[in-house]
Amino acid sequence: MERRTIGATALAVGAVGLGCMPMSWAYSTSQQRGDRSVRTVHAALDAGVQLLDTADMYGPFTNELLIGRALRGRRSEAFLATKCGLLVGDQHVVANGRPGYVRRACDASLRRLQTDVIDLYQLHRADPEVPVEETWGAMADLVTAGKVRALGLSAVGARAGRGPGARMHDGTIRQLERVQQVFPVSAVQAELSVWSPQALEDLLPWCSARGVGVLAAMPLGSGYLTGTLTPGQGFEPDDARARHPRFTAEMMAANQPVVAGLRRIAERHGATPAQVALAWVLGQGPYVVPVPGAKQERWVVENAGAAGLVLTEGDLDEIAGLPRARGSWD
Repeated sequence: MERRTIGATALAVGAVGLGCMPMSWAYSTSQQRGDRSVRTVHAALDAGVQLLDTADMYGPFTNELLIGRALRGRRSEAFLATKCGLLVGDQHVVANGRPGYVRRACDASLRRLQTDVIDLYQLHRADPEVPVEETWGAMADLVTAGKVRALGLSAVGARAGRGPGARMHDGTIRQLERVQQVFPVSAVQAELSVWSPQALEDLLPWCSARGVGVLAAMPLGSGYLTGTLTPGQGFEPDDARARHPRFTAEMMAANQPVVAGLRRIAERHGATPAQVALAWVLGQGPYVVPVPGAKQERWVVENAGAAGLVLTEGDLDEIAGLPRARGSWD
């Protein structure tokens, strides 16, 4: 697989990553099986996928434990990215950016992941009660201590701190400019897909100008852009899509033209809609790495195949002409 270099520290990873969250949290828990997930991680590594993205809050904790188990004997083949800064309670999530907590969280993640070093340690969300510079300084100390190789930041929520006329990622860029004064940012993780392209307006240009990598979260639209979901199919109560405005039966039906367009392009290339969607993300810049979530071997192998798909100018024009997705978090 093509390798891409992200961040000022020149981190080299496979062009397509793997989002590990669905293996143990937020998506269809009845379909989550540890042994199958271990095989999925191994299939990803065999296909050249290196970047594995997890977080201590996924589960909580169970996702890191799973990845630690999957990487026994294969740690050197993986680029391990995890996150800190969010605590999961009953029906709520709270941020904790206190330096002492960050240090303890890192040590706990290292134990669960069964590793001596985390390749990319990301701040999941800034704590509104703690200056982000203090949190980032504690994370930078972890690099100095040799526990972490590089630091990343997850984009703040789309609705966070947005006033009239504000763009979606203004809050994230403000945070980036503050922490960049403390220690270099190697990567930013933000939603980017055919049906959620807002990061192209401001966040990607900011990152490109500064040599910061972009981990494209939800590049397959939480499964919708694969063309395997049908309107009205329903989701398990604990599945995040059961509460997402774009996954009501009405909105799934309304957004079918988006999938139909991807399918037309896929047929011309002998590919799948998912591969076309990922190829579009890959085409947004050499520093962009899509991180599609998956629970099954067949999907990680299919996703990895997108690295070899090159879209034509005509394909890109056709995608640009697709109708805007309906339904939003806004």
